[in-house]
Amino acid sequence: MNKQKLKFLRSLAHERKPYIWIGQHGLTEAVIEELQKALDQHELLKIKLRVGDRDERDKVCDDICDKCDAILIQKIGNTATVFRANKETPVIQF
Repeated sequence: MNKQKLKFLRSLAHERKPYIWIGQHGLTEAVIEELQKALDQHELLKIKLRVGDRDERDKVCDDICDKCDAILIQKIGNTATVFRANKETPVIQF
């Protein structure tokens, strides 16, 4: 993904509220299912991570991107923004 698209997605994500909260139990199968459904519907999600220190948050972000086939757009503090394009009915037009 090029710089211009990343900047556009960051600008869209700025006004959004976190859609999914990941807490002390971490990334469970139920959370992954909800992430898959939400990414299909919205494409761009903010995720609030309450899982510990920076290294643990980085690992959870990597796991989300791997398991959901998503792209990490940005990570600021405890909040990560991910994107996955919906192939059938795209919501975000570039």
